Amino acid sequence: MYILLRILANCVAILIATKLIPGFIFSGSSIDLLTAGIVIGLINALVKPIIEIIALPVVFLTLGLFNIVINVGLLLLADKFLTQLTIRGFWPAFWGVIILSIMNHLISHLHRDKTDSNKF
Repeated sequence: MYILLRILANCVAILIATKLIPGFIFSGSSIDLLTAGIVIGLINALVKPIIEIIALPVVFLTLGLFNIVINVGLLLLADKFLTQLTIRGFWPAFWGVIILSIMNHLISHLHRDKTDSNKF
């Protein structure tokens, strides 16, 4: 259930980014949007941990700011896999990452509150 919420959060974040950010373009159907959410989720689940381990010294030296660059790179990687998603440059990808991060943080926070309330 939680994975499905994360995928839907990615889909909503893509739609919001498409509306707000010039250079962040999604042109596809709702099935394509769901596919994009799944691809972004898979990249974050499979590729991101490996890259974070490799880049750990740089992340440490930059006090974690390099994580933003990693996330931008992973979003641009998703752009290469998805023909319906077009990201024109670093800054649209940067702002797209900010929107994706906010949506995923909200879902994590809501899910954590729900599971905490069920403990008692």
